[in-house]
Amino acid sequence: MPTNDIRLIDKYPNAYSDFYPSRTPCIFKSGPDWPVRKGPQAQGIELEARPVYAHAIAPTWRSVGESIYQSLDSMSLNWTSINPLAYANPREAKPFCSLILSIGVKPRSLLYDAALAATAFVKNILAGAGFPDIEVAFVELVVTRSVAAGPKLLSFDPLLDEVPDLRKPFTTALGLSIAPLRYPHFEGTGALFFRLSEEDNRTAILTCAHVARPPPVYPNTGMTRKDTSQSREEVVALGNTGYNNAVKALMSTIRDLLLSIDVWNNVLGRLGDPVQGEPTRVTERRQEHVDLVAGAKKKIEQVNAFHDEVTKRSTTPDQRVIGFVLHSEKIEVSVDPHGFTKDWALIELYNEKIDWASFKGNKVYVGGNLSIADFGNTMFPQPADQANYQYPQDGLLQADGVVPDDEIRNPQHLDVHGEKCLLVVKNGLTTETTVGRVNGLESFTRTYDEYGIKQLSIEVAVLAYDKTRRKFSDPGDSGSIVLSRDGRIVGILTGGAGPPDETDITYITPYWWIENEIKAKYPDCFLYQVVE
Repeated sequence: MPTNDIRLIDKYPNAYSDFYPSRTPCIFKSGPDWPVRKGPQAQGIELEARPVYAHAIAPTWRSVGESIYQSLDSMSLNWTSINPLAYANPREAKPFCSLILSIGVKPRSLLYDAALAATAFVKNILAGAGFPDIEVAFVELVVTRSVAAGPKLLSFDPLLDEVPDLRKPFTTALGLSIAPLRYPHFEGTGALFFRLSEEDNRTAILTCAHVARPPPVYPNTGMTRKDTSQSREEVVALGNTGYNNAVKALMSTIRDLLLSIDVWNNVLGRLGDPVQGEPTRVTERRQEHVDLVAGAKKKIEQVNAFHDEVTKRSTTPDQRVIGFVLHSEKIEVSVDPHGFTKDWALIELYNEKIDWASFKGNKVYVGGNLSIADFGNTMFPQPADQANYQYPQDGLLQADGVVPDDEIRNPQHLDVHGEKCLLVVKNGLTTETTVGRVNGLESFTRTYDEYGIKQLSIEVAVLAYDKTRRKFSDPGDSGSIVLSRDGRIVGILTGGAGPPDETDITYITPYWWIENEIKAKYPDCFLYQVVE
């Protein structure tokens, strides 16, 4: 088999331009060539993957998709995903390609001639279903599941906390980084808080089973802790990467502030000491920079104090234990009747680890790396939407209500181009606050070997919002809860697909289905009540 990527360009010159700026290599794409730049800028023209809604194929897509993957299986193709996507030029409302089937295969597993033959099979199936104009692309794509006794978790109040963005990782705010105590290098994200019943004051946090009990180190058998005689599989807040990144952020902030102080002091030196009768502009500029230096020095003091606090109380994983695995499902794919992945777990929290007086409940912090203006402009891009829009108080978006299946398929939001679209937001361990677009047609995925699971699953895909925000998630974000712009729950993040070590497409399992699964095991449990 060829050993370098020239194998693709030799046979298919557009291998690295068709889906630019994604680095997903294309083995072959049917239909007319997509535009490319000529000459020294011969890379592709930047494109945006867009969701597909209300397409004529929607009522029969499940059965058509099944016929396609069965055909691929009959050809012994190592396919990884079937993603029905539209593609558009940035800033243009209408996609130039309203639907293409992007079929992922394991890297280096499919030669050009075999891709041509497989494309002909798929095109025949589409033509037989009445859709001869839908094009097909075979790309190299891997599907991954995103894993990456001490004091209480800290309270979180963005209004009053001195350094809220730096404090957030050490608090109970949703997007909480979690990991098994025994294996703190396998990390994910907590999704939602649940009460186990009205009569029971125990609280649990929902996450993915592959986060609570990572299959590389735990057998994929599922487990339930039914009585106190069973040993506890304890869970920590902030695994190795989460803790190290949070502490590095503190030190980076101090370093950046010191650099800024040097620059501002240089300006003050050039402005000189106050002189009677000097121009007003000089006096004002001097005072501005004196205030900047004073503000930076004060913030350095605050960050240093916080750094001392967290390094004293949270350095070792044992100090960051917050609870234990109460229940973890056996990971199963293609679960009847909907074909979704069963991959959820509940972590029971130690009551003494939570500062209940300041507990915010199921609120997702949408600040941090997404500014107030960015949140409003991306999630409420239409003037009619902005008329009554208010930024969530203190940047905390309350999770409340559920987006039903029919709205996932036929959303009522309007994107920046005036097209219907389900716009979503999440906060996760790795990529923090990100926004995206939910696809209205399901993706088919297949996983191989890494977790001992070699079966098909049906996933709901979340695409990047636009070319300036190129990814919705990365490894470590698994377990994150995904919300619509009004706070209704869309799904739990389970993984993604892209070239090795990258994520172009994020996969979620719809919450309406997960909630039914949880209720089947814990019929009296309910989402933690809204905290005012």
